[in-house]
Amino acid sequence: MTQKKTNPYPALMEIPAGYLNIMGYIDESEVNGPGCRAVVWVQGCLRECPGCFNTESWSFEMNQLISVDSLAEKILSNPRNQGVTFSGGEPFWQAPALAAVARKVKAGGLNVMSFSGFTLEQLQSQYPPAGAQDLLEQLDILIDGPYIESLAINSPDSPVSSSNQRVHVFNPALEDQITWASDQIEVHIFKDGSRLITGYRGGLELSEG
Repeated sequence: MTQKKTNPYPALMEIPAGYLNIMGYIDESEVNGPGCRAVVWVQGCLRECPGCFNTESWSFEMNQLISVDSLAEKILSNPRNQGVTFSGGEPFWQAPALAAVARKVKAGGLNVMSFSGFTLEQLQSQYPPAGAQDLLEQLDILIDGPYIESLAINSPDSPVSSSNQRVHVFNPALEDQITWASDQIEVHIFKDGSRLITGYRGGLELSEG
């Protein structure tokens, strides 16, 4: 069991201005939000929820540094990406940089969705993570609430992975596009032979071919 961190800010302060510390990235996912989209997994989460799909994302140590500009360009360079989903880890610990990415991709016509272990009420409270409101203002969809293993759902009728989580659709144009489901997984095979399995059952797994 890893030791819980009570203050992520010292590690976050090590990230250069205009950069993100991420765990992974893929294009053309269809199980992480509406349509075909890029997915960014950020590095760092305090919750350490039992049954977490992405335990590798808990640490706040440096993993992959990428600039806001480079990430936005990467997302927009694939014409099949209709949007981007921020996952993790906890996206709202890197809210200022993600908000900057969101502004750039929205200017390019894409929609933006994020998962968060925080509830919307916590993100709108008096003491949210730095930059939370800025990121919220850019989101078209938010899935909020921690993953609770005892409330897990694996169903073609549920877009959330545990029943305490909620789907907040801030963009009315996407109201009828909640088409992904908690029993879906997909496999991405890269040029080097490595594979990535993503989806609610699959979590995020990287393996060599």
